[in-house]
Amino acid sequence: MSHCGRIFQINASNGGVPKLPLHSAVVTSLGLETDHQDDRAHHGRPDRALCLYSLERILELQAEGHPIYPGSTGENLTLSGLDWSRLAPGTRLRLGDQVVVEVTHETTPCGKIVASFADGQIQRISQSRHPGWSRMYARVLSKGTIRIGDEVSTENE
Repeated sequence: MSHCGRIFQINASNGGVPKLPLHSAVVTSLGLETDHQDDRAHHGRPDRALCLYSLERILELQAEGHPIYPGSTGENLTLSGLDWSRLAPGTRLRLGDQVVVEVTHETTPCGKIVASFADGQIQRISQSRHPGWSRMYARVLSKGTIRIGDEVSTENE
């Protein structure tokens, strides 16, 4: 296990985007206890319990002129200090002292996040068009409480 980064922001909503910041959250097998999704067909299942994204990618997208910000694309956790291009399905992340998640797959951008992109270019974070720029879904292996600033460590399969 190696120290890689931190939880920069924890994001939840009553459905839809943007998701708004929290100081801490309880993580269950279905994701953040206080988070809800409007579209249960595509979100909130155990293999999509949490949506993760990179603070560094968000900042790079802002530098390209996109009005994205932490939580605006619906990610539950905005993480800093990870080599996002190396995060792949099967990677396990320890979030703080209690929570362990496993990346299941890249997300597909949907029309609800269009406001985060200049000229509606949601495909800018499509894994097939821009490998290494997608948000990631993860399943929860160990439940618990997370807080802003908690360490994030990787455990490869």
